[in-house]
Amino acid sequence: MTRVRLETKSDVTMLKVSSKLKKSLVTAGTVERFSSKAVLFGVDEQNRGVYLVLKGKVCLSVKDFHKLDRTFSAGSLLGVPATYTGHTYSLAAEAVTDAEVLHVERKAFLDLMSQQPELCRETTDMLSREVTFIQAALAERRREKGILH
Repeated sequence: MTRVRLETKSDVTMLKVSSKLKKSLVTAGTVERFSSKAVLFGVDEQNRGVYLVLKGKVCLSVKDFHKLDRTFSAGSLLGVPATYTGHTYSLAAEAVTDAEVLHVERKAFLDLMSQQPELCRETTDMLSREVTFIQAALAERRREKGILH
């Protein structure tokens, strides 16, 4: 059973895109639909690009540490860190409700970012916020595992 933490104000805005970024992503991506509990991407899964939530809610989670799960709604862009680095996803994304997302492949996303510096700045700001969250989550998990051992 998946545990989902309630949304906080910081969750709601942490990964929100501007209308200009959304319009640009729409031209580069394809709409995909996920039923509740479907996985958009998993931890350590090969990067396939970013996902813009259009409808519904999606939970980003850290494996075995549900205390830091975060739920995002329409307008949130997921998968930014792995898409920039080309590494595997460090979080899992699971639909909490039926969800409609815009999937933008990595190459198309990076091409868009190189062509539009102001949008690149917006997503790197997002990247900074998400990396801060990931680091905090992993540090907390290490502390808890240290306490348990």
